[in-house]
Amino acid sequence: MATETSRTLTGHARSVTVTALSTIGGVIAGVASDALFTVGDSQSALGLVIAAAVLQFPVFYAVGVDVGDFSAKDYLYVGFMTFSLWFVTWSILLTTA
Repeated sequence: MATETSRTLTGHARSVTVTALSTIGGVIAGVASDALFTVGDSQSALGLVIAAAVLQFPVFYAVGVDVGDFSAKDYLYVGFMTFSLWFVTWSILLTTA
């Protein structure tokens, strides 16, 4: 009576996890950009958001999201969500300073 258990997330749980981690990664990158860079260093800050998007994939694997099933659409989604939240967060922090 051996049953195989899978520790990968599927369906709705996978979607919510990817969205949550992408948005949290973007917010963290935005706060880090505000702490590390000024307005003139926007190219360096863009490098930070790219690094944040790339570094999310090991985190996805660690929490049980099967990144082997990702298509180009999934990679673009993660990049877009990370960039969007980074942009909004950093913009708010720059205008309130």
